[in-house]
Amino acid sequence: MTQAITIDEIVIIGLEATDKADACRQLAERLVQANRLTNIEDYLAAVAAREEHFPTGIEGGIAIPHAQSNFVSVPSVAVGVSPAGVDFGAEDGKSNLIFLIAAPASSEGAHLQILSKLARKIMHDEFCDQLRAETDPAELAATLTREVQD
Repeated sequence: MTQAITIDEIVIIGLEATDKADACRQLAERLVQANRLTNIEDYLAAVAAREEHFPTGIEGGIAIPHAQSNFVSVPSVAVGVSPAGVDFGAEDGKSNLIFLIAAPASSEGAHLQILSKLARKIMHDEFCDQLRAETDPAELAATLTREVQD
């Protein structure tokens, strides 16, 4: 059986981060604690390199930082809901819904599949509003997994 891409242990409701690097680190730390990531520094370097090429903040208060890495053991989407928002370079301001995608380097298909399914879902304001309003990490994880994972 495939593991859920999002579990409650990798969801932070009330994320307090000073910048995008801090937000990504906090979410990546959760991936390490959940045994989904084995080397946080190399993974975060890959995320930062991706951010340098093209900011991952998009319209509507959303950011999708992501990277593939040999140190990712389970394809995952860690989620942070930030009341204050974090600057990920979106033209319309800070992002308060942050999806950190971690995919194994050997699974290009999984990375693109998660990214494309997530991108389609977040186009719907009601879906994003539902995630922002969620107060239970387990419920947020279940909703996201149900909607984005096959």
